Amino acid sequence: MALLHAAEIFPSKLDLLTGWLPTQDWYDGDAADLQQLGAYRFDDPDGEVGIETFLLADQERVLHVPVTYRGAPLEGGEEWLIGTMEHTVLGSRWVYDALGDPVYREVLTRTILLGGTEAALEREADGVRTPVEPSARVQGSGSAASPVVPVEVEVRHELDEAPHDGDLVLTGSWAGVTEPIVLAVARRV
Repeated sequence: MALLHAAEIFPSKLDLLTGWLPTQDWYDGDAADLQQLGAYRFDDPDGEVGIETFLLADQERVLHVPVTYRGAPLEGGEEWLIGTMEHTVLGSRWVYDALGDPVYREVLTRTILLGGTEAALEREADGVRTPVEPSARVQGSGSAASPVVPVEVEVRHELDEAPHDGDLVLTGSWAGVTEPIVLAVARRV
């Protein structure tokens, strides 16, 4: 379960991503017009790392951008740092490209292989927790009965409706999407 706090964040998550995306080799669009289509979260089993993935649109494409939030810098993670932000409840947060965060890679892999889904969301305000409907839903194609085997996971940053080639996948849907779209692929190594 992911807990959402009634808090203010400076700079905003979208502002951080708008500044960071143009620095990435895989992105050649205009980040100035980014709009958020949805987002989903995964749970860190240890409860230390926030894991959130944004579904964004620019004028030409839909983007899939996973990030992690940490209360302290990730050792050896300088090249993956997107930036820092101040959260009025949690304090300083270091925001990373999740592909460089070992917690994200493990949680994503297990979600795909074991047929997991996004985390349930709750908002906490004044000590009261209420369920929140997610703006995106995801599903791994494996099953709890599947053996966990060594795999290499590829996260798709630019999304289209191209089918996958039989590997285990993470698919997602959000408002306006009629058929789930492949977000990540797990291939045996």
